[in-house]
Amino acid sequence: MVHEELSARLNDGGYKNWLKAGYCLLKLREGLHPFTDTEMRSFHRNLVTRNPGLRRPCRSGCSSKGNQLYSLCVVCTEWRTVILRHHTNPRGMVNWGNCRPPLWYQDHWELAKAYMPRGQAGVKGAALCDASALLNLLNFCSHFNYVDQHCVREVIRCRNELMHSCEMRVCDQWMRRYQVSIQQLLQQFTHIPEVAAAGQQILEMLAVDLSVLVPGVDQVDGSVPEGLEPISQWEMDLLRERLQELLTDTDTQDTEELLRLRDFLLANRDLSDQFSSELQTITSMETQMRRGGGAREGGGNEVETPE
Repeated sequence: MVHEELSARLNDGGYKNWLKAGYCLLKLREGLHPFTDTEMRSFHRNLVTRNPGLRRPCRSGCSSKGNQLYSLCVVCTEWRTVILRHHTNPRGMVNWGNCRPPLWYQDHWELAKAYMPRGQAGVKGAALCDASALLNLLNFCSHFNYVDQHCVREVIRCRNELMHSCEMRVCDQWMRRYQVSIQQLLQQFTHIPEVAAAGQQILEMLAVDLSVLVPGVDQVDGSVPEGLEPISQWEMDLLRERLQELLTDTDTQDTEELLRLRDFLLANRDLSDQFSSELQTITSMETQMRRGGGAREGGGNEVETPE
């Protein structure tokens, strides 16, 4: 099948930059998965070793209400204290709604989610996390203080700018700044094989003049490194990530951005077919908002970036 719509989108230099930058985030995520899982296992084990009270199970079925913790048992109260002690911004917002407190004593990833953005409650492991969640973990958990936090925050900043780009386009100047930021972060992990491998793919992508390489189409305007996924798949993954953010976090939902993304999908037949169920959800939400007296604007579910 000839993806004429995708070919047309790839003739837009700004959109092509957006895809390239997004691809780099997908690869960064893949590289960080095993590293963050191993490190959080070690962090969890060390916490339990140093704090014997954390070894006991919760007998009270403690839970969060919204984003707050209420009436915690002695064990979960101690866990909360320890989590805050190792939070780099304990006076800021901690997304307790991500966590199931009774699992803290045995599940290292339930601990990790306390240092992540909203919307992680159903995520059961590192391999299911996107780049924003993992970057947030590196930023807010003091276990990772050996990583240059300035580098982490700069990539976070670029990631937020990319994902909140109104028209999903970024200029060449932005790409140069992004390349410096992501290379500086990758240099922190040259000793981690998975991150180093992902870093090599990232650097190849940043250096290449991205081709229009679509199955069934011979049109090429550059060269693409061997082994890269089809461009259409990167596009689906990036758009799906943004849609999930906008649809999941109803408390701070950015309605205007959601509708702009909907219009972009509707303007491209191949994308509207792929995201038909999400488009139906957005239409239903828009109808409800009109009945309720207007749209609500918010900031979206993004990685926090303390100065």
